[in-house]
Amino acid sequence: MRSAMAKRVRTRIAPSPTGDPHVGTAYVALFNYALARQKGGQFVLRVEDTDRQRSSEAAEEMIYEALRWLGLEWDEGPDVGGPYGPYRQSERSEIYTEHAERLVQSGHAYPCFCTKERLDELRAEQKAAKGRFGYDGRCRSIDPREAAERRAAGEAHVIRLAMPTDGEIVVDDLLRGEVTFEAAQIDDQVLVKSDGYPTYHLANVVDDHLMEITHVIRAEEWISSLPKHVRLYEAFGWELPVFCHLPLLRNADKSKISKRKNPVSLNYYRRAGFLPEAMLNYLALMGFAMPDEREEFTLAEFVEAFDPAKISLGGPVFDLEKLTWLNGKHIRGLDPADLLGRLRSEQLGDEYLLQVLPLAHERIDTLADFIAYAGFFFVGDVDYDETAKKKMVAKDLTPAQTAKVFRTLLEESLDPILEWNLESVEQAMRAHCERHDLKPKQLFMPVRVAVTGRTATPGLFDTMAVLGKEICRRRLRVAMDVLRTMKT
Repeated sequence: MRSAMAKRVRTRIAPSPTGDPHVGTAYVALFNYALARQKGGQFVLRVEDTDRQRSSEAAEEMIYEALRWLGLEWDEGPDVGGPYGPYRQSERSEIYTEHAERLVQSGHAYPCFCTKERLDELRAEQKAAKGRFGYDGRCRSIDPREAAERRAAGEAHVIRLAMPTDGEIVVDDLLRGEVTFEAAQIDDQVLVKSDGYPTYHLANVVDDHLMEITHVIRAEEWISSLPKHVRLYEAFGWELPVFCHLPLLRNADKSKISKRKNPVSLNYYRRAGFLPEAMLNYLALMGFAMPDEREEFTLAEFVEAFDPAKISLGGPVFDLEKLTWLNGKHIRGLDPADLLGRLRSEQLGDEYLLQVLPLAHERIDTLADFIAYAGFFFVGDVDYDETAKKKMVAKDLTPAQTAKVFRTLLEESLDPILEWNLESVEQAMRAHCERHDLKPKQLFMPVRVAVTGRTATPGLFDTMAVLGKEICRRRLRVAMDVLRTMKT
């Protein structure tokens, strides 16, 4: 292992606040946390919010809450501070500008004045020729003095990294050994966009260096970025960190885990009654085997046994059934008092019950009626009897067509909602009807049945608001599967 191991170990997790907190974020965070804790180092949380259109404060808060629910506390971050801040990339713009200019002055980067139209034409030509896609380096040959004058005159431009044009770029990965890239196959990456904001590549490398990150442990999807990042380290004259690319979590068909095939939001698992220690236990098993090969262990036991060099490179399949089985093992290991405390803090917490009770209050005659009437608020998945299945099919549509309506509703209108409440859900649902020429009754009853398993419930939007985005999303996808198996 490299000399970085001799230094104080510093690892990081750097999520983008653009949606629900993802199980993949927790998976990567766990391995970074384990190494830092085992070596007595620091675990850093950095928020990569350079995507100004999609980033939000609500998503950032959900990241904090989800990681803390799991018990993965960080030593430095936007909310706790630290000596290497700020820890939000949106607050570090001057730092990136300064470093980008250093690269331009040293000749390792250059201004590119190519217009969108010119780049579109280039892509069309490359597509027709069935050749390599990527920037052709036209602006790389502009005299630096001319480029400086054009920039001073306010001409729109980006800053590109000048990559080597021949030879090989060889990078060492902790799990894979030497990884080799043909330099000619890598185009000159944009480092600073025309609006002055940095791209992921520049901000990531600058932050990792300035925050003294010794081990970059991240998902294998970033391997293709390695030569660009190494080129940046070399251009700045900086020592490389240890790179370690974890195998991606996958669906049963070996595709990258996605919300179309599995719940991927940590919020779903918390809401559906999974224990944080069971989730961490399962995520650890996705990439590591304990020396004694046991499957059930605590976070502390995992940290003690962890060896990054022994991470498995096999494509780990995220199996909801096995996670559920493991969660059951952890639940049965709780004493009744602890289990009661868990129930009261989550499924049966006062905060949640006080959201459900107003919806059932006027519809029950005895206290015992509450369980029968409101049971769907307290389970993960719901069952659909034959009556429910029939009512779940939209009027004038087939079951298969209704499934497509649900999919479009999810992907276009419900998934983008970050602040999930009665008003945002109702607005999204009604707007969806208008966009797709659907009558409200044609959509609302099928959705009601899909998310509750019943035809008679409290108001649809009130119900969806209380159930939460993750449960509604999961139940709609399960309903889609049910609809696809129904005969026309």
